[in-house]
This record gives sequence, C-alpha cells and structure tokens, in this order.
Amino acid sequence: MTALVLIITAVSCSWNVSGAIASGDFRHRWAARDTFVYVTDRTIALNESYSFLVLTDAHLTDDDSRGLEKIAQEIAGGGDSFVVITGDITDGGKSAEIRKFIKIAETFGVPCYPVIGNHDIFSGNWSNWKDLIGSTVYRIDSTQATFLFLDSANAFFGSNQLEWLESNLKTAKKNTFVFTHCNLFTDSIVNIQQLTDIRERARIMGILDGKCRALFMGHVHKQMENTAGGVRYITLQDFKTKGTYCRVSVTPQKISYSFHSIY
Repeated sequence: MTALVLIITAVSCSWNVSGAIASGDFRHRWAARDTFVYVTDRTIALNESYSFLVLTDAHLTDDDSRGLEKIAQEIAGGGDSFVVITGDITDGGKSAEIRKFIKIAETFGVPCYPVIGNHDIFSGNWSNWKDLIGSTVYRIDSTQATFLFLDSANAFFGSNQLEWLESNLKTAKKNTFVFTHCNLFTDSIVNIQQLTDIRERARIMGILDGKCRALFMGHVHKQMENTAGGVRYITLQDFKTKGTYCRVSVTPQKISYSFHSIY
C-alpha cells in the first residue's frame, strides 16, 4: 500500500521523494479533526443568494505567490462570500509557505477555507499545518448551507473519515458542498492519479448520493466534470500554471458553476 501511495502522489504535481516518504501521518491528522487555529469561526453568514470561489493546487513557495493575491480583485468584482482552496496550497508544506498563504488570504476580505493536499504534508510538515491552520477535517455551517472539508492528502479517506462524512450529512442543510484534494475520476484508463482504493470512490459516491450538490477536487491539474446521483463532481485545473478558479453561484432557484482565470 505504501508503495502504491507513493506512485500516485508522485505522478500528480511536482514531486520530491524525500517529501512523500515522510508524509504517512494520517492517523494524527484524523485525531486532530475539528481543531481550529486559522479557521476560528465555524459558522458563516450568507444571504439567500450568494457566491463563492473554489481553486486548487496553488503550490505557493517562499518566493512565488503564483498570483494568489489577485483573487482579492476577483472577489471584489464578484461579491463572493468566501474562498476554498482544495489542497496543495503550498509546494512543500514549509512554515514560511503556510504563513505566506495566510498573509495573502487575509487580504481577501472574506473567509478562506483551506483543504490539505499531498504537497502540504511533504517532509513531515503536517506539524506546520497543525500549528498554523489546525484541522484537516472540519465542517462550516450557515443558515443556508453546509460545507464539509475532507482529508485525502494520502490518496485515501479511511473508514473513520467516511463515517464522519455520513454522520454529518444527516444534519447538513439542503445545499451541501464537499471539498477534498485527491480526484475521484480520471480521463484515461492508464491515468493513476486518483484514490489508491477505488472501492472508496464507490462508497463516497453512495454516501453523497442525493445529499450533496457538488464535490470539488484538484490534484490532477486538469479540469474534469462528472455527474452521478444528482451530485456534480468537479476536478479543477491547477491555479499554479492556469490561474483557474470556479465561481459557484447559489440562488433559491438554482446553483450554477462558471470557470475563470486571473490571466
């Protein structure tokens, strides 16, 4: 299993061997669920109609912000209520990289909810995420919707986390959105950039069936869209090279998705 995890994380994004080998600490991340440091408010005020942005794979480094600060302009132009980044926010999970993300996110003027990715745990750097951000599995609520954030940084969810998801969906609002890093789908039978155990894909799809509006993912650095059981499964292009983001617009009548770039 360990070798397979390494292969899958290797072919996704830029990669270093020593980083991935030291990243097998999922049980510690699971134990720290619902622990908030950076995200301190577990509720968000939303109007009946609202929009939010989702992007992925920014891969911030010490000296390259990848243009993430431009998201503030997009928010100002679109009146969005919050932002989600679905993993690989940093290139190596270093403390300086996470601090850079937080500093940029503070300029957005709206909450920014982070999802952990495989690059964010390189070289045993989960401790930096824990100290500066907190949990990798958590829930945010409003009177209008529920937002659930999952940890797939090691290319699996695990039974405990999927049970957590199933339990939280029982008390979730009508409009529920889920976010994680590793993609459930690929566009080729020879593409192994997905979960290590595809049986988990069947299980999570069964759990979400009819109970979720959309699941957003990244990791593979390309856009893919699938629909099953009334759920949109959206894998986003990477922000690092494409500057891509998705704007989700919600009204009492409908939910729509549009794709944009900062370039």
